[in-house]
Amino acid sequence: MRSREELAAEQAAYWKGAGGTMWLAAYDRIQRGIAGFSEIALAAANAQPGERVLDVGCGTGGTTAELAKAVGADGHVLGVDISEPLVEAARARGLGNATFEVADATTHAFEPASLDLVFSRFGVMFFGDPVAAFRNVRHALKPSGRLVFLCWRTAAENPWGAVPMRAAQRFLPPMQRPGPEDPGQYSFGDRARVERILTQAGFSGLSIEPVDLMMNQGSDIPDVLQRIGDFGPLARAFKDLPPEQVVKAKAAIAEALKPYATADGVRLAGACWLVRARP
Repeated sequence: MRSREELAAEQAAYWKGAGGTMWLAAYDRIQRGIAGFSEIALAAANAQPGERVLDVGCGTGGTTAELAKAVGADGHVLGVDISEPLVEAARARGLGNATFEVADATTHAFEPASLDLVFSRFGVMFFGDPVAAFRNVRHALKPSGRLVFLCWRTAAENPWGAVPMRAAQRFLPPMQRPGPEDPGQYSFGDRARVERILTQAGFSGLSIEPVDLMMNQGSDIPDVLQRIGDFGPLARAFKDLPPEQVVKAKAAIAEALKPYATADGVRLAGACWLVRARP
């Protein structure tokens, strides 16, 4: 079993390298797919003028920009991410009331009791030591502050990811399954685990609500197939496959996606938890 330090180092290496590069390449597709979830998470955060906010796993700064708009000139947003390529892209936005740092929320020395809101959209599932990470950001919250984040539920509840992966599986090399405590896209799918982590980190007043939306994965099946290898587990698997195997895998994915192709694009269900808590 890998230690928490090893898991954290593995995540940092991935996002500073191939993960960050692939995310940038797939940015438009990803943002289109998760737009509805972003709106719900930001509405729940309800950032107010003058507030000080932390955006954990800020990526290229899309949510940071929305939070900065909400807090106005008298407020401030700090976006942190472990990926240098993503933070560079975020800084290029030139936001006047936001700053960005390449930092790990688990260990970064945030100013104690300084924040009104800690927010994250799909950024918390990759902590090597989630209890330590949430404990660290809790210390940065004012006693009156709040935590709001969005995370994926289980892979089985997310056909947008499961359907293509299941279709391609027989053409892919064996893939290591993450352990129940390992970081990863669906590592917060178990509601009981989320509750345990936040409680151990010292949070209270937990609210964990399911959010289910249809996600647009592309204008049509060829569009999906063109972009599906840009980011995520399939991108990593395709990287080491012979070209003929990639062709076969994509053909299987195309067949599996046929029931989901509509006049409004290829639409599959996505399932998240919207989590709120108090320090």
